[in-house]
Amino acid sequence: MVLPAEVVAPVRIEVGPGHHLAARRRGDGGVPLLLIHGFPCTSRIWSHNLGPLAEAGFDVVAPDLRGYGDSDFAPDDFYDFNAFNTDLTGLCDRLGWDRAVVAGHDLGAMIAIDLATRHSDRVDRLVILDDSMPDLGEAFTAAGLPPIDPKPAVYDYQRRQGHEADALVAELATPEQRRRYIGEFYGHRLWCPPDAFDEDDLAFLTEPYGDAARLRTSFADYEVAMGTRPLSAPEMIDRPVQQRALVLIGTDQATMRNHIEERCALAFPQAVGPFWVKGAGHFMPWERPELVNRAVRSFCGDLLTAALTP
Repeated sequence: MVLPAEVVAPVRIEVGPGHHLAARRRGDGGVPLLLIHGFPCTSRIWSHNLGPLAEAGFDVVAPDLRGYGDSDFAPDDFYDFNAFNTDLTGLCDRLGWDRAVVAGHDLGAMIAIDLATRHSDRVDRLVILDDSMPDLGEAFTAAGLPPIDPKPAVYDYQRRQGHEADALVAELATPEQRRRYIGEFYGHRLWCPPDAFDEDDLAFLTEPYGDAARLRTSFADYEVAMGTRPLSAPEMIDRPVQQRALVLIGTDQATMRNHIEERCALAFPQAVGPFWVKGAGHFMPWERPELVNRAVRSFCGDLLTAALTP
């Protein structure tokens, strides 16, 4: 359960002409650290990380992606990696950050991977908090790794969100129905242990999705993945990540790829990990925040020390 003192209120920051992201910030003046959420989350998923990481010496910013949480909807109707990263580089510019450590989870991890290639000069290093990685199909095949075999019982939602988004939102006709639908990703869909989130947690985390327009926007990424929504620019997730990366993966989820260690070795040649985190599923920033905070602090210890050196 989130304690009131842990919840950092978002502020709106203009990242493009007339276009604003809502962002939660702690530790102004520390080592820049950008936390990027995924689906079915918002910046609220980082509530247990902002304060401790700021105390460790980071300037921590967790934005809501365009269309999510309290941020503006896309002014151009694009919700792809390039569009998200145009906003995020604009956010960094407004914060006065030339470079940042970037941590991502779920969709946020893929955005971070795209950012590390698309704007390599802006990303110091990466923290990946699940098994997201670049799509290196030919390299994986050449290494003898079998194709990923999605589990229909786990991934059935992708088809509807990617191909029948409007119909699905219409079926979820009330705020309660919409929030219950999102809450299922924290429960029986096996993304995490069944007791990882209590009712107060779910009330807090699902609140933004009570709005039909917000829920509809969150399906846009699945439309992009299914090829039913156009891109503002090609994705840049088809090559290995050159920056140093820390990869942490919760063991208690049903969404993992196969042969993760071998895939990570190709996708993140400068990686520390992957490390398997027991007692965590897909939502590690919330399920194991102390471990995540310690790991990020250790991984970036040299940056923190340098920031304190006169």
